[in-house]
Amino acid sequence: MKILLASPMGFCAGVDRAIKIVDKVIETYDDRPIYVRHEIVHNKYVVDSFIKKGVKFVDDIDEIPNGSVLIFSAHGVSREIKSKAEEKQLKLLIDATCPLVTKIHLEVMSIAKKGFDCVLIGHRAHVEVDGTLGHFDQSYGGNIYLVGSEQEAKTVDIKNTDHLFYVTQTTLSVDETKNIIYQLKERFPKIQGPKKDDICYATQNRQDALKALSKISSVVLVVGSSHSSNTTRLLEISQKHKPTYLISSCDELNPKWFEGKESIGITAGASTPSILVDNVISKLQNILNDTRIEVTPIDSSIEENIEFLLPQLLR
Repeated sequence: MKILLASPMGFCAGVDRAIKIVDKVIETYDDRPIYVRHEIVHNKYVVDSFIKKGVKFVDDIDEIPNGSVLIFSAHGVSREIKSKAEEKQLKLLIDATCPLVTKIHLEVMSIAKKGFDCVLIGHRAHVEVDGTLGHFDQSYGGNIYLVGSEQEAKTVDIKNTDHLFYVTQTTLSVDETKNIIYQLKERFPKIQGPKKDDICYATQNRQDALKALSKISSVVLVVGSSHSSNTTRLLEISQKHKPTYLISSCDELNPKWFEGKESIGITAGASTPSILVDNVISKLQNILNDTRIEVTPIDSSIEENIEFLLPQLLR
């Protein structure tokens, strides 16, 4: 039995930065209550590890007492939530929003100030989408529309079709987004998009690496949380080619999945720590009871060397 590992997989630069921010704040402000608005990243293992260190995760700013330290999650927040947090008497406010998400916030704000309309391609109720929608200021006369599927792209009713832009959620499937953009361009020939693709480099890299992995694997495991958007996209992509299972930990492995299989491909979402993948490999080696197991990284020739700096206050 061969175990084949996608490369790259796991933490991206934005997730790594957000986790380092919380670690640094815990180290520096250990005398203060530390709160994070929403989960810092969408992974239960990561969140639980911080809860054990005393960090409190909340969705409502009103739950945070004065004198506390507050961190915004990697997914970003709306202008309204920022204003609400700034009105509180906090000891410290740190924004751990991924710089790639911040880029989209700035794009949306610029579009709004021109009085133009904007289409946000993304999934309803996702925290990143909520934050991006909340950066569009309709007081300049424009409107923002959320489109989450090809069907919605075919039916969305847009007023200002002569001055129309689109942006996308960072963690979408590249193929899915491409089809939605095609439908929008068919209906609105004058629509314009960002100069550089909004989809996160890490999201795209992990999807490309998975496509290469699934071609040579009998069955695929995606390690990560079911409420992680980029992890869910990996599951959807792989399911089109091979039997694929999403697991949050090694405890969810089922030996029946691997009966009659020759190779197991493993990938992980951008918010999944490497220890979870290591645990899955160890558990597989135990339950398969096969001394011929080979653990082989699959080189997809995709290099990642991006690193995001911590906020100046924490350096």
